[in-house]
Amino acid sequence: MQTERLKLMPPSMDLQPLMLEAIRESKSELSVYLPWVPYALTEAESIENTKQAMSNFKNFEGELRYSIVEKHSDRLIGAIGLIIRDKSIPFFEIGYWLRSSFVGSGFIVEAVKALENYAFLKLKANRLEIKAAEENLKSRAVAERCGYQFEGMLRNDRRLPSGELSNTAIYAKTAL
Repeated sequence: MQTERLKLMPPSMDLQPLMLEAIRESKSELSVYLPWVPYALTEAESIENTKQAMSNFKNFEGELRYSIVEKHSDRLIGAIGLIIRDKSIPFFEIGYWLRSSFVGSGFIVEAVKALENYAFLKLKANRLEIKAAEENLKSRAVAERCGYQFEGMLRNDRRLPSGELSNTAIYAKTAL
């Protein structure tokens, strides 16, 4: 998939070192909300995660994760994924993160719109969801900028990596 400024690329071993570099660079920001970050910082874990992502992609299960590559610099700047919630509907959750040095330039909004278009047109999705910790205002703003409707707040349903109890904001968009 491509947009004006981005390429969304399926997982590959060629991109694995670049993914690890981006996660390491952005560790302090990502680890506030994403519990997997401490486990993704070693070479061995990164290789295993990439192999699992490739298997998921091939078998259409779990999460279909794409690397976000900026066309201009050819730099890996983040990741976005479709988490398969229910194939019979079809219903997916979109998850994303961006390299810290690229935050604030509209890249995630552009990537979400591209992945959303793919999900609705090619995968015939009937529901897409974006979830974020109540305090994660940047992630929530992405959902709002992309036209997702706020459906509600799940109270006390998650622990942040800090151990603090948190609520989850749920945003959704459905097929027309």
